[in-house]
Amino acid sequence: MSRKSRKGYYVQGQFVAEGSALDLELKADLKGTAGATKTELKRESEALQALGAELLTLRADLFARLALPDQLQEALAEARRISDFEGRRRQMQYVGKLMRTLEEDTLEAVRSALEEQRSGSAHEKLLLHQAEHWREQLVAQDERLQDWLLQFPRTDVQQLRALIRQARKDAQDGSAVAEGHAPRRGRAWRELYQLIRTQMADAAVYGAEEQRSRDA
Repeated sequence: MSRKSRKGYYVQGQFVAEGSALDLELKADLKGTAGATKTELKRESEALQALGAELLTLRADLFARLALPDQLQEALAEARRISDFEGRRRQMQYVGKLMRTLEEDTLEAVRSALEEQRSGSAHEKLLLHQAEHWREQLVAQDERLQDWLLQFPRTDVQQLRALIRQARKDAQDGSAVAEGHAPRRGRAWRELYQLIRTQMADAAVYGAEEQRSRDA
């Protein structure tokens, strides 16, 4: 008769049986107190599993900086490959168990990397809105061109003027407006946006280089 397998998990290569003294000790350490309730331990475990799931969305450059244990990196890579819902759920449970073995400073590094990615996304969205606002203003008001050139003097003025003129011409197509549609947005409208985005990005890089030169 085959021996019934024991339930448990591995911590740094060591098997920990559920309900064993070591299991209870690890769970107490996870909470930071020997009096942790099952509900508290479950909540903490779910939080770490959720943190592991967020790691799947982390940019490659930020992920590489973390220097996570090979076992956890392999488990995350496997989770990315699994498309089956149940299989992925089980794999993420395994990821959650591995997350529990990480030191607090490593967990803090994970949280910081995720926050850096979120902040970067928010900054990118702000730049998108700013570029869209500038495009609207440049096409709608002649005086805004001078304002733009004061802030972004490295812009190709002739190209900018040409795109603004063409965007206005496309928008003045009366047939679409007469039929109750929005003004036509042609190629010039899209290229104007790309020019604005490029100049804003170049100005940010140029400004950063100047600042470094002054600080040197």
